[in-house]
Amino acid sequence: MKLIVQYIRRHIGSFCAAIFFLTVEAMADLLQPTFMSHIVDDGVKNMDVRRILSYGVIMFMIALVGAFGAVMRNLFASRTSQTIGKEMRSDMFRKVQNFSLENIDRLQPASIITRITNDVTQVQEFINGCMRIMVKAPITCIGAIVLVIVQTPQQIPVLVVILVAAFGMVAANMRLGYPLFGILQGKLDRLNNVSREFLSSIRVVKAFNAESQEQVKFETAARELAGAGTAAMRVMAVFGPLINLTVNLGIVVLLWLSQNQDSMEIGRLMASVNYMTQILFAMGMISNILNSAVRAAASSGRIQEVLEEEPAQKMDDEPITPDWKGEVTFEDVSFAYAGAGNEALSHVSFCVQPGETIGIIGSTGSGKSTLVNLVPRFYDATRGKVCIDGIDVKKMDEKELRRAIAVVPQKALLFYGTILENLRWGRKEATETEMKQAAEIACADSFIMQTENGYDTLLGQGGVNLSGGQKQRLALARALVRNPKVLILDDCTSALDAETEAAVLSGLRRHLQKVTVLLISQRISTVRRADRILCLENGTVQGIGSHEELMATCPTYQAIYHSQIGGGENG
Repeated sequence: MKLIVQYIRRHIGSFCAAIFFLTVEAMADLLQPTFMSHIVDDGVKNMDVRRILSYGVIMFMIALVGAFGAVMRNLFASRTSQTIGKEMRSDMFRKVQNFSLENIDRLQPASIITRITNDVTQVQEFINGCMRIMVKAPITCIGAIVLVIVQTPQQIPVLVVILVAAFGMVAANMRLGYPLFGILQGKLDRLNNVSREFLSSIRVVKAFNAESQEQVKFETAARELAGAGTAAMRVMAVFGPLINLTVNLGIVVLLWLSQNQDSMEIGRLMASVNYMTQILFAMGMISNILNSAVRAAASSGRIQEVLEEEPAQKMDDEPITPDWKGEVTFEDVSFAYAGAGNEALSHVSFCVQPGETIGIIGSTGSGKSTLVNLVPRFYDATRGKVCIDGIDVKKMDEKELRRAIAVVPQKALLFYGTILENLRWGRKEATETEMKQAAEIACADSFIMQTENGYDTLLGQGGVNLSGGQKQRLALARALVRNPKVLILDDCTSALDAETEAAVLSGLRRHLQKVTVLLISQRISTVRRADRILCLENGTVQGIGSHEELMATCPTYQAIYHSQIGGGENG
């Protein structure tokens, strides 16, 4: 709950205003039965119409004050809780943006989404409830208890027994419910993960007619969520009626013990029964808000885990900015993913000169993408150093580092918006001329101009209205708009035909003579165009050199060549 208190303190003024108006509303509710008892005992008993009317006017005025308090309380409570929810989501999103991929891998995207959405909603509803009923419940309960004692002091023992039993059940409800709601949120994570995985790979699912398998996975996750929800709600289902039964039994006992009470004080008895009903209502509110508190406590713990997560990559106190020539050096670099038993890279050393294009080839799982992910610090090397222009990337400012690097992944990621808006992701201040030049180099201008609105064509989320090759060329153009010093091409021409790929790579060679290029590809025909080729296998460097040099000295490269080209060509 410490986290919730921190956010409430930011808006303590409006929070206290809501509590003030809530107190006004509660006091108005408590005064009504007392004046009703005066109407019965002083007005009705004595047939005094004037007194009945005067007390009626007072009750009406109290009701107006209570209604005003309720309206103001709702306004302040809603605004404060919504603002806190917005700030909490913004803080979490800002924190996640600073995470490395290692942090994201550990927390899992589906879980992060659940925390930003559902967990914040739980906390938001609890804060809203605090300002609407949490304070009102104890005020009403304590006030009603005091007024029952004033009205019928002889019933104090009965009242004590009722209250002890009711509060004991409320405490048991909290103790049993807290762990169950934590489990419930975890199951919600799982359901979100299954849904997200299905929606992101729906084409593959349909292509393999795997809908039934996905349905089973979803139903399993949904069943587990329903089971966890049932277990958590079962606690509420048991204790809520028990608390109601206890207080109602108290009302029955109160009425039974008052059978010998002076009939002239029937108004006091009515007031006592009314106050017992208010105690029952307050107990119900306390039970509900404590259940909400249990949920909020579980959710706030999950939110706090994100906010207190230490970024896996530390920023140097005095970051160094290089002269940005584009030299990339790996010095005895090894890397292992968190939780993985084996290293993805082992003792990798090589140097790429400024303006040089180096091809990176190897079998699936050889560590190609892992290697280039270390350059922009998506991950940090476990051992060794990755340097740009002789400076360890760990000693650079992350934003400055990534501003000088452009990455084009194999799976092109485009965003909802126009083609120009997507290209401007490369550099916000880029002119239309610069973006069109980048599109021409990437061989994207030709198909863009064939669309109905050209560069103003609206793309669906993920670029669903483009082919795979078109998306890759747009992603490449977006990277070129950045004017990078280091360009990382992670198999980003895999969806292009041989002719288009050759045209793209030729364009890059002509226009990027001062840009260092790391070119990953599965195809010999692609990396042969590079100045040098780095051959990887099982995370280790098998050879580095020109195509001819590797054909003469590197068995791994020879095997790849013969598997793709065949043995009839001498290279």
